[in-house]
Amino acid sequence: MLDARDGFCQAVSYDKWERLRVICASGSDGTLRLSLGGHTLLDHRPGCPALTLAKGAASVTMMRGNFAMSDTPFDALSPGWCRSVAANHWEFASSRQGPAVAELTVTDDDGADRIHLRALDPAYDRLTLRLHAEPGEAVWGGGEQMSYLMLNGRRFPMWTSEPGVGRDKTTALTRQLDELAMAGGDYWTTNYPQPTFLTSRGLAIHLESTAYSVLDFSDSAAHVVELWEGRASLAIFTAATLPALVTRLSDHFGRPAPLPDWVLEGAIVGLKDGAASFDRLDTILAAGAAVGGLWCEDWCGVRETSFGRRLFWDWKWHPARYPALPARIAALRDRGIRFLAYANPYLAVDGSLYEEALAAGHLALRLDSDAPYHVDFGEFDAAVVDFTSPGACDWFADRILGRELLDLDIAGWMADFGEYLPTDVRLADGSDAMLAHNRWPLLWAQVNARAIAARGKADEAIFFMRAGFSGVQGHCPLLWAGDQSVDFTRHDGIGTVITAAISAGLIGNAVSHSDVGGYTSILGNIRSEELLLRWIELGAFTPVMRSHEGNRPDDNLQIDSNPRLLAHFARFSRLHAALAPYVRSLRDEAAATGLPLQRPLFLLDPDPALFAIEDQYAYGPDMIVAPVIEEHATGRSVVLTSGEWRHLWTGDTYPAGTHIVPTPIGQPPVFTRIGSAFAALFESLTA
Repeated sequence: MLDARDGFCQAVSYDKWERLRVICASGSDGTLRLSLGGHTLLDHRPGCPALTLAKGAASVTMMRGNFAMSDTPFDALSPGWCRSVAANHWEFASSRQGPAVAELTVTDDDGADRIHLRALDPAYDRLTLRLHAEPGEAVWGGGEQMSYLMLNGRRFPMWTSEPGVGRDKTTALTRQLDELAMAGGDYWTTNYPQPTFLTSRGLAIHLESTAYSVLDFSDSAAHVVELWEGRASLAIFTAATLPALVTRLSDHFGRPAPLPDWVLEGAIVGLKDGAASFDRLDTILAAGAAVGGLWCEDWCGVRETSFGRRLFWDWKWHPARYPALPARIAALRDRGIRFLAYANPYLAVDGSLYEEALAAGHLALRLDSDAPYHVDFGEFDAAVVDFTSPGACDWFADRILGRELLDLDIAGWMADFGEYLPTDVRLADGSDAMLAHNRWPLLWAQVNARAIAARGKADEAIFFMRAGFSGVQGHCPLLWAGDQSVDFTRHDGIGTVITAAISAGLIGNAVSHSDVGGYTSILGNIRSEELLLRWIELGAFTPVMRSHEGNRPDDNLQIDSNPRLLAHFARFSRLHAALAPYVRSLRDEAAATGLPLQRPLFLLDPDPALFAIEDQYAYGPDMIVAPVIEEHATGRSVVLTSGEWRHLWTGDTYPAGTHIVPTPIGQPPVFTRIGSAFAALFESLTA
């Protein structure tokens, strides 16, 4: 515990991280200062209180996973006086002699220092805490962010949801989707929020709550945390370097089983063309593609809607669409190719599994009756499997993921959704759905991991998710960046998958990838050949290269639509497979340290000039990748960190610094470190 003397606690270095214990100082003038490792965390003064309490009046509207959240707080209090109660325990009041309205305690447990706050009147269910910020301090985190890597100057609500289509209120597409279905999104909307942030001081702060919250960095003098709850705990981490800080967070949140080799050694081809998918795969293989998996999300059947081709949400093999599938899967395996499928945590009300779940009591209920809660997913309804019930978790893991997928020798699946839990649903454990909503992706990840572990296939089978929240890191082996628009737009196009990967990696998600080609095609927005060519190039330099036909496959170009696309995909899939020895080394490093495979440049070099770079990444320590993410680009600016670098395609040597390099189709800017232990492998890629 803290060593408090005369209101002060001395810094003590005491574990392998050389983590410094909290330094606390409270004075007779009502002030309170909390510091860690010499860095001020909280500086409360009567004229500038760090804490505000309020009573909330929330309004929540959901339409197909898109949420409108608002609040009307009232009776706000900003208690300006702080006084010591006991060692590591303080209370806040409006004046020196006034009654206490909140308390703060400091603890040191479970590998982290913690600040605990609590409003003493339970009617106060809103907290706002101003944490100290240093001038020029850079901030990252917030989960998987699509638009901005550095969070300074903006507010980021923490609520898992559909990210929206367009995500830019200045564009016609975003405005149209907002009018149609509240579905336009904004720069902060994400499938995977997490109230964790890291700063360039070597400090990380994690809010241990599933309630709606906001990380607000719009004031350069404060890191503000807003919470729709009357109590809060913040875990504080420090480290001497930013890579060590990322490792500390990964240690805290956990690490899943490493990806099996087959995932790294060939592309995963996404086709949803029924039995014809196998013939198309043969054509792709004949073109010379290196293929590790065939992903047919329509294995369960399809449902045509105005949005596009959707799946039939009854998670069973559909024999009419995929005749003799078990034999097909076995034949693929004999050729070294796995078969992958799709599932999500909802059940279509017109499917047979819905009837099973209903009869067994595994579904979440309405508030006003014992009827199952039905969610409108766009021209069809589905029920919510209640993952607060252990029996429902066991049933889904065994009955669906076990018997319907794994026992069919399906080697992986997209574990979709997780963001849609309504806030007016009744749950088996009696928990408030407003608090369960952000927890739902974690429960969903645990069900998927449980299914694989129960079948003893942790070394063979995988699942990949787009939804997330705190703790998903310890269960989900692979993220994907969600449903980008099939375009080059700034906030919803190809470039967002780079920001997504490197932001999520900072909070402990080591492996990420995206839909090659994007997904969302709507209101006339369709893939260009250039976009698909560029996304193929990007996908080759990520841990998993997986194509997707999108929501309107018949309207959009596919990897096998013409000879140029097919040859390009085949070439870059072979390059992706050839990189496997290097990627395996990064995978193994991630398993040991939690360091992500795709990294922001500042994890290689802590130069402040690198803090905001979000459109390129370090692929491990020995490769820098700067994908082409602008339409009709013939060149782009590339930043190289300290050392000397070799241009992958020309062999030319470049020093650290900023360079303008040409970007012809087929030669995305990729640089490898001179002197790398993998230099011979890198040189062989273009031999």
